Amino acid sequence: MTTVTAAEAAYVVAALLFILSLAGLSRHRTSRSGVVWGITGMVIALAATVGLASRTITASGLVLIAVAMAVGGGIGLWRARVVEMTGMPELIAIMHSLVGLAAAFVGWNGYLDVDAELTGSLLGIHHAEVFIGVFIGGVTFTGSVVAYLKLSARIDSRPLTLPGKHVLNVSALVAFVVLTVAFVARPGMGLLIAVTVIALALGAHLVASIGGGDMPVVVSMLNSYSGWAAAASGFLLANNLLIVTGALVGSSGAYLSYIMCKAMNRSFLSVIAGGFGAPAAADDGEQGEHREINAEETAELLRDASSVIIAPGYGMAVAQAQYPVAELARKLRERGVEVRFGIHPVAGRLPGHMNVLLAEANVPYDIVLEMDEINDDFPATSVVLVIGANDTVNPAAIDNPTSPIAGMPVLHVWEAAHVVVFKRSMAVGYAGVQNPLFFRENTQMLFGDAKQRVEDILRGLDALDTPVPEMAGTSR
Repeated sequence: MTTVTAAEAAYVVAALLFILSLAGLSRHRTSRSGVVWGITGMVIALAATVGLASRTITASGLVLIAVAMAVGGGIGLWRARVVEMTGMPELIAIMHSLVGLAAAFVGWNGYLDVDAELTGSLLGIHHAEVFIGVFIGGVTFTGSVVAYLKLSARIDSRPLTLPGKHVLNVSALVAFVVLTVAFVARPGMGLLIAVTVIALALGAHLVASIGGGDMPVVVSMLNSYSGWAAAASGFLLANNLLIVTGALVGSSGAYLSYIMCKAMNRSFLSVIAGGFGAPAAADDGEQGEHREINAEETAELLRDASSVIIAPGYGMAVAQAQYPVAELARKLRERGVEVRFGIHPVAGRLPGHMNVLLAEANVPYDIVLEMDEINDDFPATSVVLVIGANDTVNPAAIDNPTSPIAGMPVLHVWEAAHVVVFKRSMAVGYAGVQNPLFFRENTQMLFGDAKQRVEDILRGLDALDTPVPEMAGTSR
């Protein structure tokens, strides 16, 4: 078996492992094995690629590859160890930007170093691959950078609304098509520079035009873009595994974006076009008097409850409250209380964000339910604890057709007997929309840091369980 055939066989094995990884990651119970399959596939792919490269690259070149892998792997391990779960969305966004940047560099290298054996129509196809790869990579790079800046609150999360922004986007796409035809007919450095600038500007404008409430969709959308960028690089490098892997990531990311859009009642095409037709978010102001509750009173509510549903949101992630929340669920279950978690598809700023947090805190998988599985159970629920969630539990999505989130599927927490909302203040949520839930008669607000308030509730439950010692001399 030659080096080439061995590498191709290894690529087939790696591709199958990547497919198994995606299948494993689709379920909580198999997610760990999915990660292992993915890591194994990548190790095999890297080993096969280095083996192929060793046929034509000098020893010093192989040393440079090893150094680059060591530096990149070291940075990756470091970031993975130190990043908080609240920082995962922006970390993923910046990783997508690197994929896009790499695709753009591969495209430029394909233009500067053309295989002498490519002639005629094959040369035209190569030039088309170069141009398309640079364009997709550029869009992915700057779009991901802007997403990172928004998610990390380094720039305003509100959508950028330039005059004629949709005309600008369409014009950029038309220019790309025209320049591609021109480049295939007569390649030139000027055309490649022009499409690079257009791609960088378009990527930044597309994501800047998307509001903060749609950022979970943006993360999955950029995941898709990075996949297609990798596939484009695969065509340029004649690497079948990179084509397959890029297609897997691109298609799965696109499908996830579609699912997220459905969960938010957003048009898939409008979001990927930079918020075309999306309503502007607005703060409707307070809509009445809210009622407050303290931790001790919340503990009494929970002591007397027969069923409890916990609806977590990004605020729980920010407060790192998943561990005391898991302990609260455990204590209540020991008392015979039915406890479940209701997870909205876009809770947090990353698909599956809340599920990962709860799994990290060892919450049993069987009590973590999706919105569609639990929405019908709220009317029979004694107490709902809304911990750091806002837009995903907003009844305005159903009751107010003029609301910016009208039609968005939400958790029907207000149908329970009692609702306790954990928030730092009465400020609006990430979408900038006021929540009428806070002013309903069966809702009470528990203000403060979510982690501290849950810990206070745990102490309150312990105090309720502790018998009060009788005073000496008291007659029975």
